[in-house]
Amino acid sequence: PKEPSGSLSADSIKIKKEVANAFVKRKKRSSPYEWYFEYYKSPMEQMHERCENYPPCDYLSDQVGFAMAYNRFFG
Repeated sequence: PKEPSGSLSADSIKIKKEVANAFVKRKKRSSPYEWYFEYYKSPMEQMHERCENYPPCDYLSDQVGFAMAYNRFFG
């Protein structure tokens, strides 16, 4: 059913959950190890994020490398 403006209504584009599940599959974790690392970041990844969130460190890491930039601001 089309609306007077010519666009489709929201009701006309909805699909049933069973139909959606037929082509959208959720990735299953194969081990507790994968589950753990999906939720908890490594210390190195936390350091990278800390540097990326601080603009002077992020800029310097592009110039001289992550390790030197991180040590300059947080080391």
